[in-house]
Amino acid sequence: MASSRNLSRYLLQAAAFGLVAGLAISVLWPRPRVDSAAPAGDPAAVTAPMAHTEPAANSFAPAVERAAPSVVNIYSTKIITRSYNPLLDDPVFQRFFGRAPVPRQRLESSLGSGVVLDRDGYIVTNHHVIADADEIQVALRDGRSAHARLIGSDTVTDLALLRIDLAQVPAIALGDDRQTRIGDLVLAIGNPFGVGQTVTLGVVGAVGREAPGISAVSDFIQTDAAINPGNSGGALVNSTGELIGINTAIYSRSGGSEGIGFAVPVGTVRQIAAQLREHGEVPRGWLGLELQELTPQLADSLGLDDAGGALVAGVYRGSPAARAGVQPGDLLVAIDGHRFQRARDALAALATLPREQEIRLTLQRGRRRIETRATTIRQPD
Repeated sequence: MASSRNLSRYLLQAAAFGLVAGLAISVLWPRPRVDSAAPAGDPAAVTAPMAHTEPAANSFAPAVERAAPSVVNIYSTKIITRSYNPLLDDPVFQRFFGRAPVPRQRLESSLGSGVVLDRDGYIVTNHHVIADADEIQVALRDGRSAHARLIGSDTVTDLALLRIDLAQVPAIALGDDRQTRIGDLVLAIGNPFGVGQTVTLGVVGAVGREAPGISAVSDFIQTDAAINPGNSGGALVNSTGELIGINTAIYSRSGGSEGIGFAVPVGTVRQIAAQLREHGEVPRGWLGLELQELTPQLADSLGLDDAGGALVAGVYRGSPAARAGVQPGDLLVAIDGHRFQRARDALAALATLPREQEIRLTLQRGRRRIETRATTIRQPD
């Protein structure tokens, strides 16, 4: 009888333990996810976790997809005539060696990039990309190509405006370079080394930067996005794909990208492109001055106060400045009452003067302050 009671107690304990274990397993064990949209009993209702299909947060693919179709490749060619030594025209030489050879001609080609500004087919690029070109060909990203006409170019800002006759050309969205801040992420899109359209990433390193030897206008965007030969004239865009600048030049000791590139701000691009479209040129005024920075040593040797301004290094003969009495060694202090501290500020002011406008020049000659007036003209060729 005792053994019978012990067996019953054992069976009850085993059943209780099994019940507790089953409840624990049903609560703690992970269950397969059931798709609420699937009908009950459908085997497909039990699914694996869904793959993440949204774009990665660190991808700039949407910006590239927006801007890249508007960036074009530009191929320019010019005919170079190979001259021979003038001594070959000498009759004595020809008596012994015959007539001089006929000058040979060869084609010299270069490549660059450009940006479509509007659906009418206007394209902006750099002046140096198409300078002296006899033929300009434009290739779009969609595979189309066309001959381009030069509408006009401006050597001061190194910008040029072209036009192609193609339908439905993709125009880029224009941004506002005034909102560009140091540290902003930017993308450079162009055709480096002719390998095809390429995108590089960087940040804005500086704004309002001077680019020595490129332009008198000291308002470039500096970036470390890789810019190489062939990128000139291409787009510098922000993280949303809006154009904020035209890639123009690099600072390099090797000829390749070393992390310092310069782009013309889109505000300047708008202004210059509009003037080129209307006039075929930028109707700037010219005074005939050559300016340089005033150093303490120069100020001391010329007896000038080192209080800011631009030193007049040269005056073109017969120019408006010469007729106004400006002399080399003068210190240009102000234009129309607006003072400046550096020569590059004076050059930027002179570069924006319209033609046929009388301006007031404030000069310092030794210890004397001089006021004179000059009327700007078109710069001679």
